[in-house]
Amino acid sequence: MKDGYLLGIDIGGTKCAVVLGDENGRIYKRYAFPTREQGGPYGVIEKIIQTADTILDELSVSIDDVRSVGISCGGPLDTKRGLILSPPNLPGWDEIPIVDILKDRFKKDVFLENDANACAVAEWKFGAGRGCNNMIFLTFGTGLGAGLIINGRLYRGASDMAGEVGHIRLAPDGPVGYGKAGSFEGFCSGGGIVQLARHEIISRLRRGEKVAFCPTEEKANTITAADVGLAAFQGDPVAIHILQTSGRYLGMGLAILIDILNPERIILGGIFARCREFIQPAAEEVLKAEALPSSYQACQILPAGLGERIGDLSSLCVAMGIV
Repeated sequence: MKDGYLLGIDIGGTKCAVVLGDENGRIYKRYAFPTREQGGPYGVIEKIIQTADTILDELSVSIDDVRSVGISCGGPLDTKRGLILSPPNLPGWDEIPIVDILKDRFKKDVFLENDANACAVAEWKFGAGRGCNNMIFLTFGTGLGAGLIINGRLYRGASDMAGEVGHIRLAPDGPVGYGKAGSFEGFCSGGGIVQLARHEIISRLRRGEKVAFCPTEEKANTITAADVGLAAFQGDPVAIHILQTSGRYLGMGLAILIDILNPERIILGGIFARCREFIQPAAEEVLKAEALPSSYQACQILPAGLGERIGDLSSLCVAMGIV
């Protein structure tokens, strides 16, 4: 291959994926595995290495033909030193020198980037952000982070921490996200939706109401965001109400971002993209009331154009060095 292959690694709180691709966004092979079943950070890294070796073997590709390796991971990170610094969705990942470990193993350039930044660049290069100079990407997955493209460039901030919007407090109390009750991440993430669901369902059950998709408190304590989404698509009014609650708080958070940054587009992935029909109308209702009218009218709210491929392509963008 003329310009070499790219090895991309997407590390998430729920799953990790390893892909072999190229700079045109083509994926030749992909494998994913659950993050928390590997026994901590070093177990996950060993599994990443094994998976990469498997992909190379199956495609009969030599590591010599791989140009570079890109890692997309939830922050906070120290990208200059190649460290993962205790992300809230990766407990126990405290100052993990992942770049040095993989450089040692593969003998290739290895780049590390915040997943929200990497996804923002992937959407900007390949997806719904093409042709945009000012855009925001929000992960809305296990957690909530943002990647900011401002005046045609990725904005990192003074200490590589720009875009940690999940830490913004939207209410005095509420579901916990990013270590803070009532935070943007608390209301607008997979973990946050689980907390909203448990509270709503248990409150209704104790009032003697029935909740068709979750009839007992015991079941409420094991519910997932995917369960809520599925029930909403099946027409369950309680599940729809839970997603609409998340949507209203999403509108509050987006209004702050729109007023401060005046973007052309805000692109959302993860749960928003999958459950848009329930979340976006509630968010837009709040946005119309909260955001500056001229800024709101100048901004499109869109689902990620890359869909479920976004994590794979974001890791390849990191490997390309364009983040």
